[in-house]
Amino acid sequence: MISVDEALAHVFALSRPMPAETVPLAEAAGRVLLDPATALRDQPPFAASAMDGYAVRDQDVSSGATLTVIGEAAAGHRFAAAVGPGQAVRIFTGAPVPDGADRVVIQEDVKRDGDTITLTDDLDTARHIRPAGGDFTAGAEMPAPKRLRPADLALLAAMNVAEVAVARRPVVALIATGDELVMPGETPSPDQIIASNSFGLKAMAEAAGAEVRLLPIARDSEASLRIGFDLAAGADLIVTIGGASVGDHDLVAPVADALGMERSFYKIAMRPGKPLMAGRLGDSAMLGLPGNPVSSMVCGTIFMIPLIQAMLGLGCHRAPRKQAPLAVDIATNGPREHYMRATLGPDGLTPFDRQDSSLLSVLGVADALLIRPVGDGARKAGEVTDYIPI
Repeated sequence: MISVDEALAHVFALSRPMPAETVPLAEAAGRVLLDPATALRDQPPFAASAMDGYAVRDQDVSSGATLTVIGEAAAGHRFAAAVGPGQAVRIFTGAPVPDGADRVVIQEDVKRDGDTITLTDDLDTARHIRPAGGDFTAGAEMPAPKRLRPADLALLAAMNVAEVAVARRPVVALIATGDELVMPGETPSPDQIIASNSFGLKAMAEAAGAEVRLLPIARDSEASLRIGFDLAAGADLIVTIGGASVGDHDLVAPVADALGMERSFYKIAMRPGKPLMAGRLGDSAMLGLPGNPVSSMVCGTIFMIPLIQAMLGLGCHRAPRKQAPLAVDIATNGPREHYMRATLGPDGLTPFDRQDSSLLSVLGVADALLIRPVGDGARKAGEVTDYIPI
C-alpha cells in the first residue's frame, strides 16, 4: 500500500490539460478562464454622479447660497453644456457630470423653488463624484486561470468582454459495476441493492466543472465490463465504481489490464477507500473506486475532484483543508490515514461513533471529514486538527 499523498501524486501525473474553447459570457458561469481577459474601456467611462442631487462648482458651495438650475442630466443622457458660476444642473445617480462641475450637492441639502435652489446650512462635505476609470481602466486584466464566479461575470461584462476562452469541460464516464445493483426506481430482487454511488459522484464531478456520462451498470462478467469500457471511449476520465478489489468477482482490474491499462497504483493506506486503483487506459485517465458508498464518495473527494480541477488548469492541489478544535476525546489511529465522518459545531469537531463505510445515512448528516494521520496518537477535546468540509 502507498500513502494518500503518494497516490495523489500519481493521480495528478495522469492529468492532461483540457484545450481552450471560446464561449459567450452568458454561458461562462462556473467555467475556468484560461486566458487573461482585457478590459476594453474605462469604468466608469466618465466622471459620474454617485448621488441624486445637483452638479455644481465646488467654489460656489456655501450655506445659504442660491444657484440657478440650467438643465438636467440623467443616466445615459449627458447635459451638453458647461456649468458656469452660480449655476447648477439637476443630476441623477450614474449620470455624467457636466463640464465645469466638480461636486454634487445631494438633494437633501437643497431647497428648490422653480429654477432656483438654495443650499441648506447643514451641507454634506463629500463631492459624490465617481472619477472616470475609478473602478478600472482600459487594458486592465482579469488573471487566469480562475473559476468564473457571478461577480467575475459582472466584471467581465463591465469590461465589455462578450466572450471568453475557457477550459473545455473534461468528460467523465461513470461505470457502476456489480450484479447486485439496480437503478433507482427499478424493483430489486431480494439479493440486490440500489446503485447510489453513481449519483453522488455525478453531482460531485459536475459541481467541479466536468461533463458526466452516466453509463449503464456493468455486470460481473468480462463481456459486460468490456461493453462498459467501450461505451466510455473518448472520455477524459473513466471512473469505475466497485469491482476493484481482489475477490473472485472483482473483474475491473483484470479486464482493464487486458485492454491495455497502464496501472499507476493499487491499494492505498487509507480508511475508507483502501481498494482504490488508478492508471491510464488509452487516452483516458482511470480511477477504480471502491464499491462501498462512503468509500466511493470519500475517494471522490480526495482523488476525483482534485484530478478534475487539475485537468481544468487549476493546478495540482489536494482537497482544501481547514482546522478546528476537537469537541470530544478521540482514540489512537491505526496504520491507515482515516477520514472520519464528523460534524462541526460550536465546540468543534465531533466524529460519529459509527464509521462503517456502508453508512450513507451518517455521511448524509456529516459536514466534515476529520483527518487522522497514520499512527496518530490519542487526542483530547480542544486540540486543533485538520478537516475537509463536505
